[in-house]
Amino acid sequence: MARIKMAYIGGGSSRAAGTIASFLWHGPEFAGSEVVLIDKDPERLETVLRIAEKLAAEGGDGITVTATTDQRAGLADVDAVLTSYRPGNFAARALDERIPIKHGVIGQETQGPGGFFMALRSINDMRTITDDLQAVAPDAVIFNYTNPVNIVSQAVADHTPVPIYSMCEGPIVFPPVVLRAAGLDPERAKVTMAGVNHNCWSYEHLYDGEDVMPLLDAAWERRKDDPTLDANSKRALHLAVVMRSIPSDYFNYYYFRNEVFRDQQAAPRTRSEVIMDAVPGYWDHYREQAESSHPHLDPARSRGGIHELELAIDVMSAYYNDTGARLPVNLPNVDNALPGFDAETVVEVYCTVDRKGCHIEPQQPLPLAVRGITRQLADYQMLAAKAAWEGTRADAIRVLVANPLVPDLSIAENLYDEMAAAHAAYLPERLLQ
Repeated sequence: MARIKMAYIGGGSSRAAGTIASFLWHGPEFAGSEVVLIDKDPERLETVLRIAEKLAAEGGDGITVTATTDQRAGLADVDAVLTSYRPGNFAARALDERIPIKHGVIGQETQGPGGFFMALRSINDMRTITDDLQAVAPDAVIFNYTNPVNIVSQAVADHTPVPIYSMCEGPIVFPPVVLRAAGLDPERAKVTMAGVNHNCWSYEHLYDGEDVMPLLDAAWERRKDDPTLDANSKRALHLAVVMRSIPSDYFNYYYFRNEVFRDQQAAPRTRSEVIMDAVPGYWDHYREQAESSHPHLDPARSRGGIHELELAIDVMSAYYNDTGARLPVNLPNVDNALPGFDAETVVEVYCTVDRKGCHIEPQQPLPLAVRGITRQLADYQMLAAKAAWEGTRADAIRVLVANPLVPDLSIAENLYDEMAAAHAAYLPERLLQ
């Protein structure tokens, strides 16, 4: 078991109660550890703390939980930092989704202009975190879940000595979407994906040890006119068959751009606006459980469920307990392990995780048909990280022009200026000039 001091930045978020429940479910792996919840919202932080204290006491693993709104004080002498925060909350995400649509561009949380502005906000806060860590916990490791995880990791890796590993369940959850659409059992498949976060593809896709593509071909012929197949699954299956590689769901924004944009235009509310309607109910539930002597989180009334950020906790456990677990991680492409991508690029790949770090397993090249768009998104990622960390408006305009979802320079300029004005409270002055 690993006894560590872990700070959780975002400890008052709507996902925090579920994340703490997940960490405590792994309690025997972290017996005797200390958790420090850090957040800017004292009221919500106190609610999560009260739930966490009671759950920790019931767990019996000697884990203690404290909370603070003082980031630097909370980070003092920590071994690990779990980062999962959202500057501007869901109201900012709603702007990321809504404003691009006005300009004829898809609005999305991590892709396109919306994803870029989330990166600008997230990295602006991440700079304060890395500054504080270098001052009060120079040996700490960041385990990041803050989106866009690839751009956030790229910025930290390029500009600081602080180790950062970012996690996303994408490579685990994307293949079953295609397999189930084809009527196949995901448990009988072996699919290995790689690329950049939210934009990865399979280079290995086996079913009972054989290439799955002929089965997907047959399934597509059966189901391409099937009205019971939901749009997301249908697009993913179609794309896998055409490109001969199982895709991330997020590639729907690029390969079915017009369809997705029309859907967004017609929708009365964006995804964030839907979530915002549900958030008060989550907090009603959390406050109820904070008053309970034996808190029990209802997955239907908890943001994301009750085992949130579990992949990050798995990676953290493998690292501090030296297990050698095989897990997908976002980290620099050391020694050009993923062919076709620069060594400095943060890539999403399967790794062996032990006390010495995350070691990228041998990689095959992505299929040529899909390598180009993934490499374009990787180059955009590098530009976005640099602009967010130290750039100006001019640098940021170049980033948007490099993004495949932005069709031309004039749209990039107009979009940037409107979104920068909307998010000015969360951006440094250099990006507003």
